[in-house]
Amino acid sequence: MTQPQPSSFSIEAQLIDLHSDSIYPARITVKDGKIESITRISNAPDHFILPGFVDAHVHVESSMLIPSEFARLAVMHGTVATISDPHEIANVMGVKGVDYMIENGRKVPFHFFFGAPSCVPATGFETAGACIDANDIDALMQRDEILYLAEMMNFPGAINRDPEIMAKIDAAHKYNKPVDGHAPGLMGEPLKSYFSAGISTDHECFKYEEALEKLNLGMKVWIREGSAARNFEALIPLLHDFPDRMAFCSDDLHPDSLLEGHINLLVKRALAKGHKLFPVLKAASVNIIKHYNLPVGMLREGDGADFILIDNLTDFSIQKTYIKGCLVAEKGATYISPVASETINNFHCKTKKPADFAIPARSASVKVIEVLDGQLITNKLQLHCKEKNGLAISDTDRDILKIAVVNRYADAPPALAFIKNFGLKRGAIASCVAHDCHNIVAVGTNDDDLCTAINLIIEAKGGISACDDQFRQVLALPVGGIMTNRDGFETAELYTTIDQAAKDMGATLRAPFMSLSFMALLVIPQLKLSDRGLFDGNQFKFVDLFD
Repeated sequence: MTQPQPSSFSIEAQLIDLHSDSIYPARITVKDGKIESITRISNAPDHFILPGFVDAHVHVESSMLIPSEFARLAVMHGTVATISDPHEIANVMGVKGVDYMIENGRKVPFHFFFGAPSCVPATGFETAGACIDANDIDALMQRDEILYLAEMMNFPGAINRDPEIMAKIDAAHKYNKPVDGHAPGLMGEPLKSYFSAGISTDHECFKYEEALEKLNLGMKVWIREGSAARNFEALIPLLHDFPDRMAFCSDDLHPDSLLEGHINLLVKRALAKGHKLFPVLKAASVNIIKHYNLPVGMLREGDGADFILIDNLTDFSIQKTYIKGCLVAEKGATYISPVASETINNFHCKTKKPADFAIPARSASVKVIEVLDGQLITNKLQLHCKEKNGLAISDTDRDILKIAVVNRYADAPPALAFIKNFGLKRGAIASCVAHDCHNIVAVGTNDDDLCTAINLIIEAKGGISACDDQFRQVLALPVGGIMTNRDGFETAELYTTIDQAAKDMGATLRAPFMSLSFMALLVIPQLKLSDRGLFDGNQFKFVDLFD
């Protein structure tokens, strides 16, 4: 199937001009993918034309879709571009994974802007599939298609001026490319040191006071609202005082969420809260385009024809989306065609046995990871553990369940701990979408189901799974073990089915698989589990499970 092609045409509409903060009737003429002219007219139809939406920070891989399929869904919601951090596939496949994302994204009419992943692996406390060092970063920065240094997660390294970290930041600055930040909860003197290392943005703020301090320092703050991490409510009040220094991003969206909406939903929510139209729309487009110096149209003569039509300023129902002069979506239908894609992967562990997940009880209490719904941060609890036959086991009555992380790149014993607030009453769930190294992470009520859920993923060489003693379900993700090259709409439907299965087993989290995927993310405090053991993100060291 062929992709939409640019055409020459004119549109008359109410133009939302984000450069003059005004709305007026206009005729927009498009030729060869660019805006040839914008002419004020006396009257125009009662619908509106405005710049297309841009996601200020997203990991396309978290949608479980390859870039071309992500684009097919995103354009329905008025998204024309993404600032895409290929950190996830890079942790699995290295620079080869970055190249895969770029090449696949080029096959469709959509603006994918990729950065150089700054932290591969994110820490030295887990097993990754690849390493990208400062020399690799310098080589990536020389490429025109790499626009920025992606989120600098190693904020202790930046604060302490670690030579390798600073070499990566210096490489970005050498080629006049911005550096994205990643410093959840960081404030005070450590924040000042981090910012002065050359960091320009942060999308990890989860408190108003934290974001305010970062903005006052001169950083730009992206308001994140994804499938798991949801910081919109806490941060949106700041848009009033910092209209040119804030933007919207999703960070991580599962396919069912992307099918429902994207940046358009944040625009609607912000307007519903009484925020003014022009700052809200700038946070969804212009602010991002200017910060990263993107070749994306902002509805000016000579710009690329990247814009959307909406029917009113309340519902923001997307009527049409144009990218590079191509009509790519109309009234909830995508016109981007699927594209053929190769399968790349790095998956080498063997199936496990239930006995591999036994935890000999060495004390009456254990450290427990407490999941917080809608947040990536976790709490560290010390709780009494349930014992049976000398083993520490899951306790469904108190919602203290066993969590396991299995090295996917080589055979090794699982790392084991306990976690609270998943809510499962039976069975187990598992995922190979597990930030940042994408080893297998699983939570279960018993060792048999825990083992089965993990083996389903090993046999598929990547995926998400749910099972109990009555059923087994797996959504295979053969591309890097974290994405599928199947149809995006079908994937969203399959994901919805397996997500519901987890909730039928008792899962109480809004997005149990997305929350699960962050339980091995060591750079987000407080307590997490890597394939090498239980890790305290505040102390930045391994800790013993038992007191």
